[in-house]
Amino acid sequence: MSPALNPCNDYRSPTTLEFSLNAGTTIKQFFDALLSAYGPQGWWPGNSRTECVVGAILTQNTSWKNVEKALARMNAAGLMDWTALRDVAEPDLADRIRPAGYYNLKARRLKNFVVWLWDHYGGDLDRLETVSLVELREEMLGINGIGFETADAILLYALGKPSFVVDTYTGRVARRHGLIDEESDYEQLKALFERNLPEDVALFNEYHALLVEVGKRHCKPRAKCDGCPLAVFEHDETRR
Repeated sequence: MSPALNPCNDYRSPTTLEFSLNAGTTIKQFFDALLSAYGPQGWWPGNSRTECVVGAILTQNTSWKNVEKALARMNAAGLMDWTALRDVAEPDLADRIRPAGYYNLKARRLKNFVVWLWDHYGGDLDRLETVSLVELREEMLGINGIGFETADAILLYALGKPSFVVDTYTGRVARRHGLIDEESDYEQLKALFERNLPEDVALFNEYHALLVEVGKRHCKPRAKCDGCPLAVFEHDETRR
């Protein structure tokens, strides 16, 4: 998907010149190295903001390829609509998202989000744009089945709010390069990046996507440092 056509938000790829002079040097250098190696990633891969939300929920504990299959089945059934998602029976929804795995659990979680959206915002994603980031994130984290990563992905990619997304790859890269302690939790890791980067949606978008890419290629549970754009920086590949 071309970044210019990303429907989930008004995407633009930041250049290295857009960083604040106060940005953490190492974190800035990581971004420069990753962007130079991989180029803009054009995330999130969804055809609408609704797909971004649904995809963020379905991608829990599965690959994006499986999510794409589930999204295609939902689109074929006319379910990529908040009214349709409200009205569809949970077992029918579960059957449609079967390729994403854990389909009964994910159908329940998706339904929980749908109920919240209708109860609080009349089923209208646009109304979420008027709510502050802090308040909206707190509300989302109160929905059963919506955890930190899922909430932040929805906020960043579907709603265009500057909430840095942290995942397994982010933690692994940060630990192996000594940016955080091994005991650091999600919120501490998120704060590390947000403290040292400008508050910029496009930047957060691109940086997270690049960390996923280097994680999939190199920073696996058993590190493959040969050819990694970050291998030139001091690191300990034995860390998990």
